[in-house]
Amino acid sequence: MFELTLLCPEDRVEVVSEALEALEALSVSVEDADAQTESEQALFGEPGMPAPRQAWNSSRVTALFAARQQADEASALLAAQDFFAGCELQGVAELAEQDWVRLTQSQFDPVQITPEFWIVPSWHELPAGARQVIRLDPGMAFGTGTHPTTRMCLRWIASQGAAGGAQALGRVLDYGCGSGILAIGAGKFGAREIDAVDIDPAAVQATLDNAAANAVQLGAGLPERASGPYQTVLANILATPLKVLAPLLCTHVAAGGHLVLAGILERQAEELQQAYAPWLPLSVADREDGWILMVAQR
Repeated sequence: MFELTLLCPEDRVEVVSEALEALEALSVSVEDADAQTESEQALFGEPGMPAPRQAWNSSRVTALFAARQQADEASALLAAQDFFAGCELQGVAELAEQDWVRLTQSQFDPVQITPEFWIVPSWHELPAGARQVIRLDPGMAFGTGTHPTTRMCLRWIASQGAAGGAQALGRVLDYGCGSGILAIGAGKFGAREIDAVDIDPAAVQATLDNAAANAVQLGAGLPERASGPYQTVLANILATPLKVLAPLLCTHVAAGGHLVLAGILERQAEELQQAYAPWLPLSVADREDGWILMVAQR
């Protein structure tokens, strides 16, 4: 494996990255060339919104190639292009052979939800004290337990399940299921009739695969699968789609049932309450790292 490294100004990053991909780079990554210096810049937008700029003032673009000849040819071809003006070739280096699977796995540790409830990758031993476990490996679909919104939803599920079991959770709808982690969590805490829906077919398949791996029975499909009232309606998405979905989600909440929403920043609490006010009164039930969990009961 060989690594080609370039320095690019902000307006050249996209075109250089696309050229590297066309030259059969195995991967292309971009990072702030001024990281860990006084010139370092934050470059993140609000969740669900694009970043304010495409790249940093000075970006380090790194491309991986299978062979040295490919990396050398790519650097020579790029240097001859007009769009390469302002860029700088830093060099080509050979990467030491590594067990990439083991290296990737080492980056993911078990995630504690409660002292007895954990999310554990399949290659890890169970933590001491773990009594309830979801086995879940990182994949294409969102939801591995590492994000505060997911953890807050799972804590709520655990607290409800511990308090009243299957009767507390009842029939469950996981809207925007991603990896299926919330639906699986509901199954682990007693729910037996569970529908998990998502607009992404890959998420639906990931949910079915993850549920099977955890011995949880559920149904998964596109959003039209959701039907009738549910005792628990879970939606961990983002504030904007949650506002759009307000009438639909509230329609699915049974009498006495709960609506549980996440993907909401603390400063967005009031606008969500206003959006849902015609149907249900939302309140903040949990907070973590600037995110909130909002819950309503019919």
